[in-house]
Amino acid sequence: MAPGVGKTYEMLRAARRRKAEGQDVLVGVVETHGRRETESLLRGLDVLPRRPVDSRGRSYLEFDLDAALERKPKLLLVDEYAHSNAPGSRHPKRWQDVEEILAAGIDVWTTLNVQHLESLVDVVLRITGARQRETVPDSALARADDIELIDITPDELRERMAAGKVYVPETARLASENFFKVENLTALRELALRRAAQTVDDQLVATMREKGVEGPWAAGERILVLAGGDGMAAGLVRAGRRLSDMMMDAPWTVAHVERPDRPPPPEAAAARTREALKLAEQLGGSTVVLTGTDVVATVMAWARRNNVTQIVIGKSRDSRWRELTGRSLAAALLREARGQAIHVVTGAGGEGAAEPPAPRPRRFDWPAYLTGGGFVAAASLVAWALDTAFDRVELGMIYLAAVLAAGVMHGLRPALAAATAAFLIYNYFFLAPRYSLAIGSPTDVLTLIVFWAVALATGGLAGRVRDQAMGSQRRAASVTSLLAASRTLSAASGKDAVARALAEQAAAASGARAVVFLPVDGELVAVAGAPELVDLGTGPMAAARWAWEKGEPAGAGTGTLPQAAWTFWPLEGLGARAGVAGIEAGALASGSDEERLLLALLDQGAVALQRAELAAGAVEAEALRRSDRFRNALLNSISHDLRTPLTTVLGAATTLIDYGDKLSAPGRADLALGIKEEAERLNGYVANLLDMTRIEGGGLKLRTDWIDARDVLAAACERVTRRLEGRVLVRDFPETLSLVQADPSLLEQVAVNILENAIAYSPPGARIEVAAYEDRAHVVISIEDEGRGIPPADLVRVFEKFRRLQDPSDRSPNASQGVGLGLAIAKGFVEAMGGRIAAASPIHDGKGTRMLISLPKGVATPHHLL
Repeated sequence: MAPGVGKTYEMLRAARRRKAEGQDVLVGVVETHGRRETESLLRGLDVLPRRPVDSRGRSYLEFDLDAALERKPKLLLVDEYAHSNAPGSRHPKRWQDVEEILAAGIDVWTTLNVQHLESLVDVVLRITGARQRETVPDSALARADDIELIDITPDELRERMAAGKVYVPETARLASENFFKVENLTALRELALRRAAQTVDDQLVATMREKGVEGPWAAGERILVLAGGDGMAAGLVRAGRRLSDMMMDAPWTVAHVERPDRPPPPEAAAARTREALKLAEQLGGSTVVLTGTDVVATVMAWARRNNVTQIVIGKSRDSRWRELTGRSLAAALLREARGQAIHVVTGAGGEGAAEPPAPRPRRFDWPAYLTGGGFVAAASLVAWALDTAFDRVELGMIYLAAVLAAGVMHGLRPALAAATAAFLIYNYFFLAPRYSLAIGSPTDVLTLIVFWAVALATGGLAGRVRDQAMGSQRRAASVTSLLAASRTLSAASGKDAVARALAEQAAAASGARAVVFLPVDGELVAVAGAPELVDLGTGPMAAARWAWEKGEPAGAGTGTLPQAAWTFWPLEGLGARAGVAGIEAGALASGSDEERLLLALLDQGAVALQRAELAAGAVEAEALRRSDRFRNALLNSISHDLRTPLTTVLGAATTLIDYGDKLSAPGRADLALGIKEEAERLNGYVANLLDMTRIEGGGLKLRTDWIDARDVLAAACERVTRRLEGRVLVRDFPETLSLVQADPSLLEQVAVNILENAIAYSPPGARIEVAAYEDRAHVVISIEDEGRGIPPADLVRVFEKFRRLQDPSDRSPNASQGVGLGLAIAKGFVEAMGGRIAAASPIHDGKGTRMLISLPKGVATPHHLL
């Protein structure tokens, strides 16, 4: 319910019982807030040490996620589910830590105050006047296997606060006067009870669906309102809302059933249906459009799947015959109901009766009638040929086939016309008395009736099939549009690209101009439009800002600023608002299929915008992480690697100045040599930093020439000779070697960097081999050492900036670890000269490293000359 009711205390008590039963229980993180009775429950439980996280000059103790995953207990306790982790943690929120733990197969117990649920933030703000900064998405709570409500009365909680069991006295006094008022706690208590009941009800429905159990189970009330296109639709929606209020805000849904076997309803009826569904959403209900040829079966199947307990229908003026035969909707639902209560709402006067449809001008379809006439003419020719060639031929079946074809292809009216024409021609030419329209036998009347019956049946069936086909085509077009929009939005990179794609898709779906707004520096800015971005006036901009700030539609066709020439919808993502989309007014009918398609597109666009924003945030976070790593390594380099030689130089110089006349000549020479060596070392560090800066900034200038790699390698070996300290440097060069075009100074520096690495990571007495050879297209330089080698996992990262071995135990006592730029510089230099560099380790007996440098030849060497 609220802080201080005893959530953590109850969780620890239950955990102690589980541990007493022999279960592996680990306390990941628990906030006792100095409460002695809570701290006493930790005794005897395994508690995971917290991980220090340094951020912005401060150190925080946070939950150690990696240690918990490595320990992998059966049950893990993680207090304060809504907690925000310190910057630098793997996840920004603790509930995300819990998600990773659950994915690893570990059961978790956690605690949560009701005011931290994302969907209740605005409600809690209105109740308490305090906005909650730490929130948990409702979807995370919905995935919980079990929920236990910890609840005490507001008076008891205030007594605990006054006794100092929640906060220290001064803090408790201020809290009692502000957040912990009796009316606030009572409201929060009701929210907690309702939310727990709703979650349990949702779990019940999910279990019923999973087990295939048909409802209703009246553990909680669920209301279904059936709305059609008659004049009672709006009244039924309001009746459903009132019934929900009487049943403690029970969830309610307004449903409309579309029958694919019937022609589309008149526009007036369709408009009333759309208005009813829109009204339901405005009053806080949900809506659903069902499809089925049997209204009763479709409604009852949906009601049983969703555990509906109350069904609300309207009583229109059914015919006396339908009431007597039990074919009215109310009677049929009463027969099929199994535990559901049926509420029948009657209209006052003629409210329930649908308005007579306005006469629609019907266009005379000449091609359909001509086609039917053509079928009859063809049948007549065939009948004439058969009548001439044979005796006693049943020619009526031929005409029946023509009527059937006309009905299947063009529906009822052309089929009736074809049937009438077929009978007249059949009677005139082929029935006695011939060449007369007189009916010579009563069976001829039966023939006419059969013709008309076939025309009615085939025409009706054809019309029904066409209606179903058109409905299927509309649904298929909607699905295709959503799929195409999803692919387009998924392929877009960046928020601006997503906004452009969304504007194009919205314009295509609505057939009107569209615009998308995104927040930029706190202001709502139009960033994309289709077919082009237009300059909106003051009225539309005011509606767009309202939609952004209030999170509800505004503009034409809504209850807010309806005089605007555009309609705007907020783009609601997963837990946050991503922007606003607008469509020019008059393009879509309210509640129409086209509007529903557009809203589905906007929902996809909102999620795509959030995904693009998260991707951009991830890129920025990665860049900051790399920048922090670079800065930390550079500061470490300056504070240690550069400071060490400076300290040596300063000490030796001070000694020479203060005691130079008292030192022996060899002593002074040794100090001078030390100053020289440390100065050279310092110069090398600075040169490396400058070289890396040149490579990163694109300021590296090559002075290439045709060179012999053996000469360059010999010069590099001479430069590192004094640093060998007992190591053996072996050269393996061929008598001849092709020339390559390269910068000799850069290539020499590459070799020196690799050799210094080999010396630093090789034990005294080890062998270091420098070799050169060539293949058909390249000259290859190989430098091998007998050090411990590079871990396989680090081979792909060995050329990164500031990359050094974490364990320097294989270094010689006098070697410095360096700044970790040598190989990065070597890679930059080699690639600038058009070559490649690679590392291989281990190379023999599980140790050693080989660095290979490949430089391209100007002209490939024939095989027979190698």
